[in-house]
Amino acid sequence: MTFATLKSTIPVLLHHGGCSPLSRLGFQGSLLDLIKAGREELHLIQAASHGLKPDPMPAPEDFDAPYYNPGKIVAVGLNYLDHAEEANMEAPTSPLIFTKFNNSITGPTDPIRIPVGLSLEVDYEVELAVVIGRDAKQVALKDALDYVFGYTIMNDVSARDIQFADKQWVRAKSLDSFGPMGPVIVTVDEIPDPQNLELGCDVNGMALQKTTTKNMIFGVAVLIHELSKSFTLNAGDIIITGTPAGVGFIRKPPIYLKPGDHVRTWIQGIGEMNNPVEGV
Repeated sequence: MTFATLKSTIPVLLHHGGCSPLSRLGFQGSLLDLIKAGREELHLIQAASHGLKPDPMPAPEDFDAPYYNPGKIVAVGLNYLDHAEEANMEAPTSPLIFTKFNNSITGPTDPIRIPVGLSLEVDYEVELAVVIGRDAKQVALKDALDYVFGYTIMNDVSARDIQFADKQWVRAKSLDSFGPMGPVIVTVDEIPDPQNLELGCDVNGMALQKTTTKNMIFGVAVLIHELSKSFTLNAGDIIITGTPAGVGFIRKPPIYLKPGDHVRTWIQGIGEMNNPVEGV
């Protein structure tokens, strides 16, 4: 199933070429409430949608981020070998973990806003985002994907000058609007193999990143298994799984986002986001 939240804050199911508000399908609450409600509620929604004529499909600009309040965003660095190589860094032997604050989340067509005078080196990073469906602690590798609700897209926008000056990554990746997310969440039954998805990023129509998730160093199941050894992953938490080669700061000359640019990020089976860039 495919879920989204509209700009009107109405959570919807996309089906049969259109959409139905979850309230019409018997569920009262937000998309995050649905994630936390568990798979039984999903089965009820799916059953209620059978034979129901949906509303027309909304325009892309009508979609908001699926939700803005995950318990935590767990980010994974250097998780594609080609990205580690282009950065001239050793591939990690265990997942390299940091976090990104919730205030960075913005919608799939909303502007990426660059604070004038704060950063001149803003970079793009397309990433597969994993939405955790139930609390996960000490999860066995063979069971790890059972803890996934679904998948979406996140652009882990990064202020490289801040990142390198701080010598750690959190502030540079947590500026307001530096986490476009969406346009939908596709449930795990629709994406049985998260390691077989093409993904990419275009800036002003130029393809700058393109690869497949099979090139991750640590796949989704391994990440859930390893992370859950250290801390509990709660329902609604998001894991962003790293970005492939092609980022802007390594290019010669570097390519940084600037006001007036247009960023398109996409993942096979999920969709695409289209975010303009503004100065503020």
